[in-house]
Amino acid sequence: MRHARGLAAILFALITAPVACLAAVIGGTFFASQYDYREFFAATDGKQFQVVLAGNPFPGIDPAVVARDLLPAMQAAKPRPALTFTYDKPWPPTRPDYRLVLVFDPANNLNSDPVCAGEPPRFRPGTPGRFYLYAIYCRNDRTMSQTTAWTDATGPTDPRIERLFRELFPVIFSEQQNRWALTDPNFR
Repeated sequence: MRHARGLAAILFALITAPVACLAAVIGGTFFASQYDYREFFAATDGKQFQVVLAGNPFPGIDPAVVARDLLPAMQAAKPRPALTFTYDKPWPPTRPDYRLVLVFDPANNLNSDPVCAGEPPRFRPGTPGRFYLYAIYCRNDRTMSQTTAWTDATGPTDPRIERLFRELFPVIFSEQQNRWALTDPNFR
């Protein structure tokens, strides 16, 4: 009987361990037919890449403090190109205009193309202790990719946020999406 209890405890620990290790939940992903990872890489490698924040995931904390504290977490979790995240708009303006928009606690029916076109996003009430975002990778006024992600977090320096970004960036900037490989018969 004692052996059975010990075995049950070990089995329970093995079953629940993967759940405890999960930092974030990543929602469904959309890629525009024009999305090509190689284009993203070429546009950002060795350059600054603008991030636009919309909303405040921690209403009790000054948005400037939230923005300041999120930037190092994003940079630590950055995707493969040697890019530097910044909130500054590039000067002179780049064409195409590539950027990542992070909408915190978006309205359930928020569409990404209007956000990329510059329309202000709509929000829903947030859930205390939950860091929820809608990530949209834009090229000019069009969505190239989008997904949602969320995790429990107590503030902008919570380590779970950096882990969320580590899981989010390979999804929103997927290396598996190469449009020319799918359409060009001469591509090798």
